[in-house]
Order: sequence, then structure tokens, then C-alpha cells
Amino acid sequence: MIEITALEQAGTDAIEALLDRAFGSDRHSRTAYRLRAGTAAIPALSLAAHDGGVLIGTIQCWPVTFTADDGRAVPLTLLGPVAVEPARQRDGVGRLLMSACLDAAARAGLDGAIMLIGDPEYYGRFFGFSAERTAGWRLPGPVERHRLLARGERVPAADGTIGPRIAVSA
Repeated sequence: MIEITALEQAGTDAIEALLDRAFGSDRHSRTAYRLRAGTAAIPALSLAAHDGGVLIGTIQCWPVTFTADDGRAVPLTLLGPVAVEPARQRDGVGRLLMSACLDAAARAGLDGAIMLIGDPEYYGRFFGFSAERTAGWRLPGPVERHRLLARGERVPAADGTIGPRIAVSA
């Protein structure tokens, strides 16, 4: 039976090993890693899936900001990575994690502007993400435009830049 827990219960070494198996050890060079540089994952939205006490999946969310060309700043939640043990892919683990994460985002009031870089057929079909409002977004690295997805009523449809949202002391 699959159990969903807080990600912090999984242990850093186990999480990193799973991410390497799911995405390869070169994953740190991807644009999504640049988006979350210097930030900490959002604990309430970062989850782990265990089966029989074995880590089989993780999902993490990160605070980012869309800065429009007109100067307006919109806080967004970057969802990902969603990692599933390769032998367990297609078992519904990713969908279970996504549903739990999106439910947690709704409870926390963070579901109004969520973005991710991923497969539009999967994330659109099952979770309502689309590239409809992201065409003018610039990221700190390459991205296939059709894979830059978002959902929520506060997602900006404007030109601007996405970057890490780091709390600054006044």
C-alpha cells in the first residue's frame, strides 16, 4: 500500500538517489534547477511516496516570481520535480503524488498560480495545465515552449521573466 508523507521524512540521501535514477545525474544543469536556485522547497507541498517503507516517488514545489516587463511581480509556485522509481513508473505513483500536492496547494491557498516544465499531454489531460498564458515568459535557460505550463486564476498572461523568489529582510 502506498503511503504519502512529508518529503522531509524520506531523507536527503534517499531523495537524491531517487532523483538521479529518475532523471540522471546531469539533472542539475536543467533550467528548472536554475529557477529554484537559492530557495528552499515549500514543505507543505513537497511529498514522498513509500510502499512497504521503500521510497518510490517524490514531488517538490518551490517559490518563484514572475516579473512582468511592466514591473509587476506575481508570486508563483514551481511544481517539480515529480520523480518516480523507474520500475514503478506507469503504476499511478506520479498521479497520486500530483493529486496530493495539488490538494495541499489548495488547502494552503497556493493553487492560484502554479507552473511546471513537463509533458503537456499528461499534465494538461489529468491536471489542467496548459501553455496558454506562458508564451511571453522568459526563463534563465532553455525550455521547449510547449512544455512551459501553468494553471490557476492568477497565472499572468504577459511578457516577463521567471526567477527564484528569495525572501529579503527589510
